[in-house]
Amino acid sequence: MIFPKSSDSQALNCINISMEAKHAKYIRRWLVVIGLMIFFMVIVGGLTRLTQSGLSMVEWKPIMGIIPPLHESEWMQAFEKYKQYPEYKVLRPTMTLTEFKFIFFWEYFHRVIGRLIGIVFFIPLMIFHLKGWLTRKWKIKLWTGFALGGAQGLMGWYMVKSGLVDVPYVSHFRLAAHLGLAFFIFGYLYWLYLMLKKPLTQSFDSKLFKISVIGFLLLTLQILFGAFVAGLDAGWGYNTFPKMNGSWVPFAFSFQEVIMSKAGVQWLHRLWGTLLLLYFLVAWVWTVKQKSTAFIKSLSAWSILTVFQYIVGVLTLIWVVPVWLASFHQVMAFILIAVGLTCVYFARSEDSTK
Repeated sequence: MIFPKSSDSQALNCINISMEAKHAKYIRRWLVVIGLMIFFMVIVGGLTRLTQSGLSMVEWKPIMGIIPPLHESEWMQAFEKYKQYPEYKVLRPTMTLTEFKFIFFWEYFHRVIGRLIGIVFFIPLMIFHLKGWLTRKWKIKLWTGFALGGAQGLMGWYMVKSGLVDVPYVSHFRLAAHLGLAFFIFGYLYWLYLMLKKPLTQSFDSKLFKISVIGFLLLTLQILFGAFVAGLDAGWGYNTFPKMNGSWVPFAFSFQEVIMSKAGVQWLHRLWGTLLLLYFLVAWVWTVKQKSTAFIKSLSAWSILTVFQYIVGVLTLIWVVPVWLASFHQVMAFILIAVGLTCVYFARSEDSTK
């Protein structure tokens, strides 16, 4: 993100928060590293889902799970465990060991990145803590971030367990919770970064703030609806646009059908995406005539990226979910979250009296 120039001392004036400038600089850089790692993990998580690899590791070993099978006998043992569960029995009864190694790799890689994030988070945070760089409020904020990371690991296993019982599919609600928590953690840490970069103000334009917050909430819901689509593999059907195989509502309309059926969740994702696009176009037209500020620039970028994301989503659908494009669609959602948070923060940190 691009920020207006400000001195390090200005970054210390965050409401109710203070920290030495030289320490704040290092903590900002550390948060950037964590954010980039989370970004990469979300990409790998999406590829894990798109390659149908998420149920390949049927055990959760937070410590020893870092060691993969190293010998052929260990691979055979892992494969035999996988064969005991519904995904192999129902969907992949002819799978070979070589094919199993491929899906195992993606899930293993995803889990290893999660462990690395925990290490890169914990060790520097302990150093900052022991060196006395953090105020009491910053200790609470940063250790909360670490606790959220631990909760994400538990949420991931809770999601996987839903596909190891009776049916070879994870719950799309749990998948949405897992993805949503990942985005929330990133957003939380990015907000802390912004607090160290540019001060909040007591005087700000409440209308612009409301516009950005509403847009962010609409975007958040759209991402969760997208997770429903991914969880139910709903993108592999109704691959026409704007109608769904010739119909605007190709299912018996009810609340249960909207959130539980493939047709329903895809319809909801389409509808909400269109409403989100219209909202940003109207918001941009309404605000762009105002003076050029960091908020207006970030809102313009947010609106343009939303249009682009809408196009990418349509292409992903009508091209029947190619892995590279579906992954890019998820990457764009992540970028939209970052730009959206920047927009919300600028609306909250620009002095309306100027």
